[in-house]
Amino acid sequence: NYVIRDDGRRIDLRFVRDREGLADRIQPGYIIERHLRDGDIVLFNRQPSLHRMSIMAHEVKVMPYKTLRMNLAVCRPYNADFDGDEMNLHVPQSEEARAEAHIIMRVQEQISTPRYGGPIIGASQDFITAAYFMTLPKTEFSRKEASRLLTTAKIDKMPEPDRVGPNGEPRWSGRLLISQLIPDTMNFTMKNKFCISREVCLKTACPNNAYIQIKDGKLISGVFDKKAFGAEVPDSVLHRILKEYGADVTRRFLDGITVMLVEYLNLKGFTMALDNVDIPVDARKKIETLIKESKEEVNKLIEKYKSGELERKPGRTLEETLELEIQKVLSYARDKSGEIAADYLGLDNEAVIMAKTGAKGSQLNLSQMSACVGQQSVRGQRISRGYEQRTLPHFKKGDLSADSRGFVDSSFRRGLRPIEFFFHAAGGREGLVDTAVRTSTSGYMQRRLINALQDISARYDGTVRDADGNIIQYKFGDDNIDPAKSDHGKIVNLDIIINKILE
Repeated sequence: NYVIRDDGRRIDLRFVRDREGLADRIQPGYIIERHLRDGDIVLFNRQPSLHRMSIMAHEVKVMPYKTLRMNLAVCRPYNADFDGDEMNLHVPQSEEARAEAHIIMRVQEQISTPRYGGPIIGASQDFITAAYFMTLPKTEFSRKEASRLLTTAKIDKMPEPDRVGPNGEPRWSGRLLISQLIPDTMNFTMKNKFCISREVCLKTACPNNAYIQIKDGKLISGVFDKKAFGAEVPDSVLHRILKEYGADVTRRFLDGITVMLVEYLNLKGFTMALDNVDIPVDARKKIETLIKESKEEVNKLIEKYKSGELERKPGRTLEETLELEIQKVLSYARDKSGEIAADYLGLDNEAVIMAKTGAKGSQLNLSQMSACVGQQSVRGQRISRGYEQRTLPHFKKGDLSADSRGFVDSSFRRGLRPIEFFFHAAGGREGLVDTAVRTSTSGYMQRRLINALQDISARYDGTVRDADGNIIQYKFGDDNIDPAKSDHGKIVNLDIIINKILE
């Protein structure tokens, strides 16, 4: 684009006709500015920059068009989503700046966060769903499918098949394909989110596939879920690879496994439909009976309160005691109705799979969709403000019943009645206000804190001092441990070491 002469004058190459002549006139000391090309190191940043991982060094891959693109696995540290986020790209130009960025700031050096010494970069959402399906014992592939998955993950050596099919064709298991990405010498065992009874652990024969065992780099048992290699989950398979094999091996593992899992979902397909939250008529009847009984119990409590028979709790007024008792009854009703619905939604239900594996959503989301939305609250209390002595004109004055104070007994699948919809909107409004107010408040507080702490540093004598040399701490963090290089806060993880020796 430009040639900058040693006297500081800038020559714009767009207006130079005789480029060869200019090339001959170039002297030592001239600076030639060029375009970015593959392999250049750049700094990438998303605002607001709240922690060290909000700005990291990436290696450039030049692609057509003007959009900055990034790997999905690196969204977590930036807190980036693809709904219109803008990001900044800085190009360090001196050799020193580029070397520093390359050694200190590259993404793989930031996998372990200084917040809790575990991986902040890892799998989420679709990756976890795909990993669950791929590591199920029954998942297997033909030669064509297996080679496609391995090639996607940049593995050029085909492993020996697990077994031979009924027609003599070789079959590769999903576990075997994922094992190709795990370091060969790795030995590790852990329990995932499917572990129900830790007391009676059947280990490799676990009916829920909850016991993950990796032996000499081969996944022998267990399914991968969020606990196994999710982002922000310490003591996982991913964390162990990071601690024992370093950042570059972890980067290769993550690169390989994420593209393999996306390719697997392209082969298999995964979708959630409305019938995922449908429950049978008898379940609905059970839930209706349960809610009816709970409302009657609430009415009994109100009667006891009005007749003066309700016993006041220590440190509470009579009104507060009543509210607490009512909330207890109604939250039990919601949770129990969720359990009834969950009994009918089995593990072959896509919505349940996402909630159980930790890919997205929770059991509460499912029970609100299929069973009962439950009590709406504003500032932690049942909804009480509105008209004089009542929330809406549809109720009698002084009404304290569940319906008049924002209890929604419909589910989202069946739809809310107008009054329920109003209460739900009132509860939801608080979340929006909270978000808008909280970000500005916490952002300003963060800024003041950082300003107060910005000149504090760890010195070569092991002390922590401010700009004037005043000692703040005799030892960094009182234990001299860099959290990012620690093992989830500890210097060494004795359990892992003992496990290794024994197993």
